[in-house]
Amino acid sequence: MERAILHCDLNNFYASVETVVSPELRGKAIAICGRTEDRHGIVLAKSEAAKKSGVKTGDVIWQAKGKCPELLVFPPRFSEYIKYSRAVKSIYGRYTDMIEPFGIDECWLDVSGSTRLFGSPDTIADDVREAVKKELGLTISVGVSFNKVFAKLGSDMKKPDAVTVIRRENFRDMIWQLPAEDMLWVGRSTSKVLKKYGIITIGDIAKSDPAFLKTTFGKNGVVLWRCANGLENSPVCNMGYRPPVKSVGRGVTCVDDLRDNDEVWRVLLSLSHAVSKHLREDGLLAGGVQIGIKNTALFTSQSQSKLIYPTQNSREIALKAFSLFKQTYKWQTPVRAVTVRAIELLNPDKPQQLSLGFDMTRHEKLERLDKAMLRINEKYGKGTVVAVCYTHLTLPMSDLVRHLLRFRPPGRPFIPLIFHSAISFPL
Repeated sequence: MERAILHCDLNNFYASVETVVSPELRGKAIAICGRTEDRHGIVLAKSEAAKKSGVKTGDVIWQAKGKCPELLVFPPRFSEYIKYSRAVKSIYGRYTDMIEPFGIDECWLDVSGSTRLFGSPDTIADDVREAVKKELGLTISVGVSFNKVFAKLGSDMKKPDAVTVIRRENFRDMIWQLPAEDMLWVGRSTSKVLKKYGIITIGDIAKSDPAFLKTTFGKNGVVLWRCANGLENSPVCNMGYRPPVKSVGRGVTCVDDLRDNDEVWRVLLSLSHAVSKHLREDGLLAGGVQIGIKNTALFTSQSQSKLIYPTQNSREIALKAFSLFKQTYKWQTPVRAVTVRAIELLNPDKPQQLSLGFDMTRHEKLERLDKAMLRINEKYGKGTVVAVCYTHLTLPMSDLVRHLLRFRPPGRPFIPLIFHSAISFPL
């Protein structure tokens, strides 16, 4: 039996939710932006009216208002978006339990086993679209096909509030002339390499030698060839399925650009505490650390390294992250954004091989410190105890005090724990 896959994409989701919550905004040009308190936030989502004025996702606020002077800018309300996302999924659940999210506003549905109850895949797509519109006031675009990649293509082809069907017998005529970057898994860098070899459309990928694509892109090249030829057959996961966690990361775009190692260290330490907390909640150990750095020229770099011994400890993660930073970053420009990620995750119950020279006593002391800080912050509130670690001892006391006051939580006790990155301290 031919599979029937739907890809449902909520149109202008964030902006659409805002117009449902505040009906007076309906039909107006609005944008949901980060850092709306200044002009340097970027557009996360926009309404159809804003889109028609040329506003694009990723535009800086001042750029967007230059294109659309009447643009209304609002900060994101993620609690509302999550609420509506769950409500939409409950509508999908009336037709199938094979629902695989692809972000907060997109889902694949496998309705192969539902056609006897609800009619053809095309009919189900229309019913779902109408139910979402009637019950929630939101619109969706639905792609219908025999695999996930083509269903996704279909939902992208007609927007908003539309259904597009791509069948096995006509997919070549419908999609092979589309740009290669329209297909799932073809990102900006992949598209750039494809164009270098004269591969411009999805059809060009399909007609390429799979051996050449494998040589150029590795195993992903074969995946692209299979997708373009309609051979992709990955299943839609059950609604309750949760893929295994492969990494745990936290990142931040800094309010003020970072200009020296000390400033970067403080951010790395803060992010490492968040990563450590997540690892402990999930019962996982980090076998390695990866960092991502974006500078003020918007150039992004990544580097990673294994840890000598798997850990959940925030300071050990931070020190490895900082070591990677010092090895790779040359300070030609200030740092705009930082990410810390725990990789090569392991089960704590699995026996670990100790490396020569590894200081287990120190590791255990740091673990006790981390756990004590976590317990205090859970009991008395986030930020009650903060670790402040500096890379040198020449920092003026006035700067130290000023930095500590930035962390002070209002109306609660505040205990700064100060230590130096190169010092072993008794516990």
